[in-house]
This record gives sequence, structure tokens and C-alpha cells, in this order.
Amino acid sequence: MTPELTVLGLAALLQGVQFCLMAVPANIELGPGKTLSPRDTSRMGKPMVEQVSDKTGRLIRAMNNHFEALILFTIAVVVITLGDKGTGFSAACAWVYLGARILYIPAYYLGLAPWRSLIWFVGFLSTMLMILSAII
Repeated sequence: MTPELTVLGLAALLQGVQFCLMAVPANIELGPGKTLSPRDTSRMGKPMVEQVSDKTGRLIRAMNNHFEALILFTIAVVVITLGDKGTGFSAACAWVYLGARILYIPAYYLGLAPWRSLIWFVGFLSTMLMILSAII
């Protein structure tokens, strides 16, 4: 397996970890009556993220942000892999992406501004550089 595909698999596992990090406090704070429901507006009153503590809300937003980032990173890995364009540079970019995503979770949870945004940018830039390296 290529390094980029390995990192993609690890990034998917990280998404599962983020889900657990978010789900445990959300279930404790909201209770099963809400979290096991179909989450209709009539039952919830307002969106779940607005009903939890600030830190749990940050975990929800960090998880959602990784879903968004994972889409672009997956595209980068597919382009690299199917285009047979893997290099040491693309592998390094993939590992930097994963490192940034790991650091992003505590940075967001702890409200570390501007570090959270800078960490996000490192991951985003790594992804874009992977795609560019495959195209040019």
C-alpha cells in the first residue's frame, strides 16, 4: 500500500475517534431522549450543537470540519494513487496533513486562536500541494 493510502486509512480512523470524542459528552449532556431520537426540530427545539456546552460544541464542529477536509484529502490521494504520481513529497504532504488534523482537535477544543486556524491551514495546504504535485 502506498504511504498516501496508509495515511488516508489512518485519517478515516481519526474520524472515528473524533466521533467518539464528540458523542460521549454530547450523550451525557443531552441524554438519550434527544440523541437516540430522529432529531426532528419539534423534539430538539434547536440544533444539537446549540444545546451542548461550548467545548462539546467545539468537538462537534471539529468533527464536521474533518469530514470536509477528508473529502479534499481523499481526492488528493485518489489523484496521486490512480495517476501513479506518488513521490516522497506527496507522502510527506500526506503525513503533514494527518499531523495537522491530529493537532487540530485539541487546538479547537481548547479554543487556541489563532493556532487552530493556522493548523487547519497547514493541513489544507498539504492537501493542495499533493494535488498540484500530481498535476504538474
